[in-house]
Amino acid sequence: MSATVPASVPSHRRRRKEARPQELLDAALALFVQKGFAATRAEEVAAAAGVSKGTLYLYYPSKEELLKAVIAHYLSARIAAAAEATDTDGSPTALLRGVLIDWWTALYDSPAAGVFKLVITEVRNFPDIAAYYHREVVQRAHDLLGGILRRGIAQGEFRAVDVDHAVHSLVLPLVMICLHRHSLGACAPADGTTAWADWHLDGRAFIGQHVHLVLDGLAARPGAAAPHHPSPPVA
Repeated sequence: MSATVPASVPSHRRRRKEARPQELLDAALALFVQKGFAATRAEEVAAAAGVSKGTLYLYYPSKEELLKAVIAHYLSARIAAAAEATDTDGSPTALLRGVLIDWWTALYDSPAAGVFKLVITEVRNFPDIAAYYHREVVQRAHDLLGGILRRGIAQGEFRAVDVDHAVHSLVLPLVMICLHRHSLGACAPADGTTAWADWHLDGRAFIGQHVHLVLDGLAARPGAAAPHHPSPPVA
């Protein structure tokens, strides 16, 4: 949501007003991740963005709508951009590598990685936000990666696998490395008994290693047997 700025308003004020939605989202994300969604007051977000509480509500009419906007901006829009970038006839392996290494590394290096901690720790108490996150993030990401996997299987580049399970295998470790960065990874041990190198995970290295392992497991091999998926028990 954005407001129209009259041309008569000085240019520096127009730039300030046009930047406000982004400033509010940045402030909201930082505070939500640090303090938790429920514990963060709207006044704190407004103050961190340098505006009044009334101005915050002009752009985002409730704290729940602000959180949805955070999810949409930092995750949903990125998934849509990735889907557009992979809408080509290129190799499915190259497409997956691009999405899973380049996209996730950029996400890990950005404040957006904190959205996962925010969602995982908060959505149980906010079912409307949980439904929004599932629809706008989980399902869109699943459709994107599932489509690439199905294309690779159809072209003989990937072995036949259960696509839904494969998508979870691809994504969940990457979600966890982002979650780790904003939980344990943000805490140095206070007792001095554990070396920081043992406490800290190199997220960028982990992402690359994980993707290479999974792509190696997906690669079709001559003479390999199709996976066996047991039938559900008969009632």
